[in-house]
Amino acid sequence: DSRPQQRFAELVEIMARLRGDGGCPWDREQTHESIKPYLIEETYEVLEAIDEQEPGKLCEELGDLMLHLVFYSRIGSERGTFTMLDVLQGINQKLIYRHPHVFGDVKVSGATEVLENWEKLKIKEYNGYRPVLSGVPSSLPAMIKANRIQEKVRGVGFDWEDREQIWDKVIEEITELKKEIADHNPEKIESELGDVMFSLINASRLYDIDPEAALEKTNRKFIKRFNYLEKETINKGISLHDMSLDEMNVIWEKAKEED
Repeated sequence: DSRPQQRFAELVEIMARLRGDGGCPWDREQTHESIKPYLIEETYEVLEAIDEQEPGKLCEELGDLMLHLVFYSRIGSERGTFTMLDVLQGINQKLIYRHPHVFGDVKVSGATEVLENWEKLKIKEYNGYRPVLSGVPSSLPAMIKANRIQEKVRGVGFDWEDREQIWDKVIEEITELKKEIADHNPEKIESELGDVMFSLINASRLYDIDPEAALEKTNRKFIKRFNYLEKETINKGISLHDMSLDEMNVIWEKAKEED
């Protein structure tokens, strides 16, 4: 079916016209730097559509994200630095090279070995040496960055032999945090709290749980329960400001039962 290729070529041509003479004034003045915020926004909208399990919305948001990829490539072409062809050729070659178990004769036992081989192949691409953590973008949100750091070092064998061991580490970090809280040392409290969070993210990874997704589910759950609490108080003609915490907790427990 050649229709996907035709539609993609059509999108590339539309972007060329928008950026060309007589095109859109706004599109023509954009740069890689100016559209960065929109790229981040569109990426999060894709993630939101996935979380909401809305196929139609996901389809639409993926289109918006694809537009940005074409946009960036068009600007690169105009600057003479790279073209859409370069982008596609580069990713095609990379995927073939990093999947020798599919496009070559390498045998793997499962997904874990695939990831380990992936990291080794990336190092080879850089003449035999590339800092393991060099591929972690500095601009990533802290939680996502922590998860990627841990995945990266796992690829070279720096990981727990038994995932159950992580809980001893979590308890150790919590104990250190409580000590600094007792000593009233703000800087060390911040440091130890970060260590606790890092170890919990590590636990999430070891148990195949996306920490970002897990926290977002808790955020949504909290919002739902708090909205229930607020609605119940309004129905009773009571203000949250006039209620005690114990009174709020009674309704909060009802909200949990509703879940």
